[in-house]
Parts: sequence; C-alpha cells; structure tokens
Amino acid sequence: MRFVGQRRRDPLLVRVRGGSMELSVTSHPVNKHTEIVTGVSWSGSNELLTVGDDKVVWMWNAEGEPQATLLEVECFCTSLLWHPASQGRGGSELFVVGCTDGSFKLITKQGRLEKSVAAHQGAITAVRWSMDGTSLATCGEDKVVKSWSRNGMFRANLAEAEGTIYALAWSPESDQLLFTNGKHLVIRPLQPSSKQTMWKAHDAPVLSVDWNAVTGLIVSGGEDCKYRIWDGYGRQLYCSAAVEFSITSVAWAPNGRYFAVGSFNMLRLCDKTGWSYSRDQPSCGSLFDLSWTADSTQVAAASGSGAVLFGQLVHRELSCGAWEVRQEEGASLAVINVLDDSREDLQFKDRVTEMSLSSHHLIVITASQCCIYSTSNWNTPHISEQKGNVSLMLQSTTHFAIIDTINGLQILNYDGRVLSQPRFQGMRSEALSVSNVSYSQDMLAIVDQGEPKSVRLFDPLTAKALGVLQHTIDVEQIALSLSRAPRRLVLVDKNRDMYMTPVQGAQELNKLHVMVDTMRWNEDNVSLAAVADGHLVVWYYPETVLIDRDLLPLTIHKESAPELGKAAEIIDFRGTRVTVRRSDGAIVTFSISPYPSLLERFCSNNEWEPALRLCRYVKSKQLWAALAAMAVGGKELHTAEVAYAAIEEVDKLLFMCHIKELPTSEAREAELLLFRRRLPEAITVLVQSGWIYRAIKMCIHNFLWEKAYDLARQHQAYLDVVLFHRTKYLTNINREETIPKLQQLAQELGTVDEEQMRQKIEAEKARERERGGVGA
Repeated sequence: MRFVGQRRRDPLLVRVRGGSMELSVTSHPVNKHTEIVTGVSWSGSNELLTVGDDKVVWMWNAEGEPQATLLEVECFCTSLLWHPASQGRGGSELFVVGCTDGSFKLITKQGRLEKSVAAHQGAITAVRWSMDGTSLATCGEDKVVKSWSRNGMFRANLAEAEGTIYALAWSPESDQLLFTNGKHLVIRPLQPSSKQTMWKAHDAPVLSVDWNAVTGLIVSGGEDCKYRIWDGYGRQLYCSAAVEFSITSVAWAPNGRYFAVGSFNMLRLCDKTGWSYSRDQPSCGSLFDLSWTADSTQVAAASGSGAVLFGQLVHRELSCGAWEVRQEEGASLAVINVLDDSREDLQFKDRVTEMSLSSHHLIVITASQCCIYSTSNWNTPHISEQKGNVSLMLQSTTHFAIIDTINGLQILNYDGRVLSQPRFQGMRSEALSVSNVSYSQDMLAIVDQGEPKSVRLFDPLTAKALGVLQHTIDVEQIALSLSRAPRRLVLVDKNRDMYMTPVQGAQELNKLHVMVDTMRWNEDNVSLAAVADGHLVVWYYPETVLIDRDLLPLTIHKESAPELGKAAEIIDFRGTRVTVRRSDGAIVTFSISPYPSLLERFCSNNEWEPALRLCRYVKSKQLWAALAAMAVGGKELHTAEVAYAAIEEVDKLLFMCHIKELPTSEAREAELLLFRRRLPEAITVLVQSGWIYRAIKMCIHNFLWEKAYDLARQHQAYLDVVLFHRTKYLTNINREETIPKLQQLAQELGTVDEEQMRQKIEAEKARERERGGVGA
C-alpha cells in the first residue's frame, strides 16, 4: 500500500514537459519484523533478504510480498549481503550476515549455516563483498578493517581507525577499500607499499558510504545531516543542504545514474550529480540500510519501525524529436506525438527496466523481454527473450548496442538478431557507461578500463578491431561524431582538456578547449557543443582544427553561462537547440545560429555558389571563416580564395592563388595537404604520382634535408638539386655541414653544374605543364 499522509517534494524537483522520475514507495500492510530492520539485500534474481533485531531473516519477492522465514539467528544482526555472483547471473546460493558478537556467518539460500567466523572484538558494523566476489571485508567496533576469502579464511588486517568504523565500500576494481574514520573518509589500497588517502568528509561522524562501479563516484552521509559526492581522489563534487536528521544510509543504483538517501522518515532519490528527483516522507523511523535491484529499478529500505519499504522507479521520461515516452506505471508506457497530440499506450507483462528512444525506434527492456518498436508502427514490435540486466543501450540508424550482465556487449539489428559481440582482454561490461562508450553507424569506441589512456576502436558489424588510440593521460569521456563521414572522435581527459582526432588514417590529437565539464555532438550536423569554464561553447565546424587551426577561434560561438554550475550536462543537441541540465537539475535551453548548419549542408553537397551567397547575405565573420575551412577541405580553391579575402587573411589568400596556378591536380592536392600541416601525406601524393622533383623541393622548402636526400637517392634523381640548395642554405647562415649523408654527397658530386641542373628542372616543369594541359 502507498503511505498515507503528506508527500513533500523538494523545490528543485526537475520537471521536463510535465513529469519527472520518482520513487513510488510501498510497504506490506503488516510488518513481518517485530523490531527494527538492520539489513536488506537484493539478489540478481530479485529475491530480497531482510534481517532485524528480532533475529529473523525473511525472504521477499520483487512485488514486496513476504515469501518465507529463512532462519533465526542466535544473536543480533547488524548487516546482511548477498554474494555478488547473484548480480544478474542467476540466484546466489550464499549470503553473509554480520553480528553484534563480532562474528559473521556464511549462510546458504536454503538457510543452512555454512560457517561462523569470530572476526572482531565487539560488534561487526559492516560487511562488504568485493566487486568480483573473491574477497570479503569486515569492520567493527574494534576500529579494525579485515579482509577474508570467499570461504571465510582470514587474509589480513587492512587498516585501523581512531574510533568505530561505521561503513566501508570496495573500489570498482576491488583494489582499494573505503572506510569511515570519525569525520573522515579513508581510501586504503590493498598493496602494502601504497599510501592511503584520508580527507575530512563531514562536520560530524560519517555514518554511511557507497562507491559506484560504473562511474567511480563515492556518496557519503553523516551526522551533520548532509550527503556529499566525491570522486575517487577525495575531491568533493557536491554537498547537499542540511536535512532535519542524520543521514543514516546511502546507496548507488548499479547503473550509476542515481542514488538513494535514507534518514529519519525520509527516502530521497537523487541524480548522480546530487540534485533531487523526489523525496518521500514515510512514517517509519530511520532508514538503516538501502539496497537496489540489479536492474536499478527498485530500492528496498530497512526501517526503524520494522517495516520494509519498496521504492519503484516511475515517471521516467524520454524524448526525441516529436516523440515523448513516459513510464506511468511499472509495466506500462505512454508514447505521445507532441506535434498532433496522438497517444499510444504500451503494456508489458513485466515491469520496464530500461528503455531507449531515437527518431526511428523505441527499445524497451523488461524483466524478461526485449521489445523493439518502430516509431512508424506501434502495433507489431519485435520481441525476443532477454536474459540479464541491461545497463546501457545506444542506437544508430540500422543497429543498436546493448550491454547486459549475461552477454556483455552485443550489437543487434532492429529485428533483434545479434550481429556481433565486440570484446577485448580485460573488458568489464559492468563498468561500461555513456561516458566511456561511444557508438555510431560504422564505429564503436570503448575506453579500456585496464589502461584508461587507451581508446579501442571496433567495427560494430563484424567486431573487428580497428586500432587503438593512445593518449598521454587517462581518458574520462569520449564521443564519436554522429553525422556523415569522415568520423571524428572527441575525448575529455582527467585534466578536463578536450581533444579531437580522426579515427581513420593518421590519428592526431588536437586540443579544442580546457576545463570542459560536458560535451556533445549535434545529432543533425557536424557541430559540437561543450560547457567549459562557465561558458557554453559551440564549434560550428570543428573540422577546422584539422584544416586551418588559425581559423578555429573565428568559427566558435561562446556565451557566458555561469548559472549552469560545475556539474552541468548537455542532454540534447539537435538542430539549433542545446539542452543543458544545470547542476541543480533545472533544464536550460540555448539557441544558436541556423546559418552554419545550412552552410555545411551546401558545402557537403558541393553547392559552393549558394554557400557564397549565404555568407554575403549574413555578413558574419564566423560564417566566412567556416566557409574558408570547408572550401579548403573540399578542395574548392576559388571559394576558399573569396572566403579568405572576406576575413582579410591576406597571406592565406595569396597561398590559395599560388595553388590555383599549379599545373597538375596532384601538385594542387599536395600543396593543400601541406597547408593543412599534413606534410608526410603531401610528399606521399607527389611520390606516388611520379613528381619526384616537386616532392624533393617540398622537403627542401620545409628544411627536411635528410628526407630530401633519401628521396633523391631512392629514385637516383635530383641529388644535385639537394646539394645545391643545401650548400646555398649553409652559406647564408654561415655554418658547416653536419649531416653525414650530405657530407658524403658533397664528396661524390663535387661542384654542382648549375646550368645543367636548371635545364633538368625546366624539363620537369615542362612535363608538369604538359600533363596539366592534357588533364584540362
């Protein structure tokens, strides 16, 4: 039943188009526990165990109905936890209970006591399995943190605090332990030689902590009536306002997108950045423990009144273009077309656990099915069996990626058929999220969790590895461009610097900005948006950084937006609208100019004359600069010449005029590549086309003397040209020859016959003019 009484929501409750995610909280009409409930834990098969001061362990189903009394424990219990093998991989056969006599007990699902271990002097306050389930950590009133094997064999005393340790948590990689120490939090690495990290977290003792495996974020609650969010280095990301009573429990949803906070007569649902979705005030006393189902849709709470609360996520929303999807009940969705107000009601046999919406398809995951709808036909979905809990779905035009706890990462078409299963050594599918995975029609990019400086690239249709992009520091966020080729990858590293690189051919990281909080590619064109250092920044044509970096500042739209805060997130960038969720959860929409996207459409279709007319009409330096970059990229020299003239870039205008006068298309292409700072490719174009003299001369002009010599020696031509220009260069700077190759060349050739050399060069130029005339 739903609790009777006033239900209060926070003033910062986010409402997008009339709705918001919240918890629908219920409890059984009759309390099964006669004393306070001290521990709750969900298994992967959605079985809930609860234990209280009545020493009874109860089992519940996902609907909140008690199933059976599993056993009675001979002493009071302080905590309870299923073994993590249950998380999405079927039912676990083992759970652990911590007791006030200092022991923990390993008990089977059938209620049989496997082992009782005397672990601490005084009560055990917390027990935690490692993420991989191979280790158990315990802490207690004796101020000590200990580790144990899965079977309860003692391993080590890991740490000692100054007072009672109230809570602990494992790091995502299970190589560190986080525990409370009075007002402080401590991260203790398992390696004996590693130094621990300790920081003051609250103004009063810390009572509860949790560390998320997907995001790597820490949430803590304390007697100062506040909850706070930290990164893995102890840096504070969010601090709540003080509530009325101490924060007694916190718990991340497994997907890392939100967490629950418990206090006296309060259950709050919060976004990963800290702001509140909703707050319920059941009359149940303090909430001492929280546990989420593996699919992140339901939370159970242990209360001081003996009631077990069940909070079901409802009112989730998705929107894309004209479509809105709203979850009104656990097993039903409403699909609304905002253009004509038409509505479709979709019913499912199980509760909805995950959903994804694009312009063409809606994918709905329930407890047992995967339903794939086309937005043009809501009556006949493709339905397939779904095993495991889905943590992430990403869509492209003809296929989509899905990550679950059974199959890991899979690529499927919209008929539900599996196309591929990309894998690499050390990949942990449970740690994949929208930050470290990016997906497009022809490319899949994944940050290697074992080596965060590496981004692995795959063909989504065949799962073939396409290479590894290396960065110098850890990568925290990636995004592949969504519009047509060429495909580009943008990454944000641990220093919050943003880089862009091609993913085909030579991969070169080009810095775009610093202090970047969030970024997103436009769904419809090649523009890129980011929130950085209190500003909204939009790159109308980010390809400019690969074509003419000097023009990049001219192609940027930048406006001050200090009200967004430090934890803002761009949730949609489509057409001319950038939608940003502020650090307090409010939605802010920014509008940008429509002309750059129109210009890009003209240029991509080689409609250069309409592009010039648009720039002349708008009279914007931003637009002219973007056109100059697009024209150079499209090898349209006349348009580039006009654009550079409009922005008064005289040197580049003259260079475009020089390129236009070159006799052959290969020479023009090579000079354009040189203009784009792609010298090796320019030389390759000339050599492959047979223009050896021009390739050598390009090396000489760029002072690549050894490269020029190697080309001349390889083709046994124009060695005298290399020696002549080298000698002239050294004479001008009054230096002696220091390159052994060229010293030997000078001994071989002696004095260069300048007249003979110039005749040879003139003959080559005549051949170029002849080839150019034939080509014309």
